[in-house]
Amino acid sequence: MQKIILDTNVIVSSLIQKNFPYLIVDHCIEGNAILCISNPILQEYLEVLARPKFAKFADFKTNADFLIARLSEISETYEPKNKIEIIKDEPDNRLLELADISKADFIITGNTNDFTIQIYNKTRILTPKEYWEEFK
Repeated sequence: MQKIILDTNVIVSSLIQKNFPYLIVDHCIEGNAILCISNPILQEYLEVLARPKFAKFADFKTNADFLIARLSEISETYEPKNKIEIIKDEPDNRLLELADISKADFIITGNTNDFTIQIYNKTRILTPKEYWEEFK
């Protein structure tokens, strides 16, 4: 089964629109892929989802709280040991650190500005659309 890492922007998008990020999150919840997380990634999810700018979306907080609880239940949690500094937006390196220890097949991100590499070790880096069109 595929092991995937979801960037925070995919989680946010899945709560706002019913497009590729939503389908991918649902795909994980249904048990069709293994979601890999770490405590730093989970903390980032929580911090970003709590931002006031998302309050304008109906039921966002309730849905976000439910989603994070559900993802925490179904995910494999890892504790990265190696510090990686490849991506200029420093927090994005936490995704590479997680990929390093989890041996994830994919990092799925909408952040094509900072993720200019297409592969890290054996982990492919794809947009939600690329992942969905290639693997679903």
